[in-house]
Amino acid sequence: MLADLSPLIAATTEWLTRAYPSSGGALAHALCEAQARQAVTVAAWLRYPTATDAALVGLTGPGGSARLDRISGAADSAADVDADDSAWRSWVDEVVASWAACLLTDPSLAAGAVAGLTGGDHTRVTPPDFRRLIAPDVRDRQAAVLLRHPDLIAPVAALHHPQLLARLGRGQALIA
Repeated sequence: MLADLSPLIAATTEWLTRAYPSSGGALAHALCEAQARQAVTVAAWLRYPTATDAALVGLTGPGGSARLDRISGAADSAADVDADDSAWRSWVDEVVASWAACLLTDPSLAAGAVAGLTGGDHTRVTPPDFRRLIAPDVRDRQAAVLLRHPDLIAPVAALHHPQLLARLGRGQALIA
């Protein structure tokens, strides 16, 4: 059994950075990807908090990117019909992508989510640094303008926002 979420995290990060690409060159791309990966990692660890949860999603698969592609307009692009893309797209987790979108657009929600990971199966050894997610600097924000734009990413964030709030113990919706 696979108790590692890295394929899901990599695929969901890839989907987010393709749907909401960086603005600029190689450094901007790397900064945008780092922010997306941190948000996806936090979201995945919240969604699959135990090694057993991670192993189960490894067995069943996360569902793929089809609905996300339709919502974001990626289904209309040539990249969607590329057979090489179908393998990694099958590892995209819609809920994780939605939760990551929520975290990228709401700093207080992101900080609460990171705090909620303390003591979990994924953070037992060394607490990870999610600085680019919870305290992005000016370069980070410039690199991920599309990824962090609340209006642009709202359709994806709204998909599973209530479930994220429930997982974090918050009762009210922040994104309509």
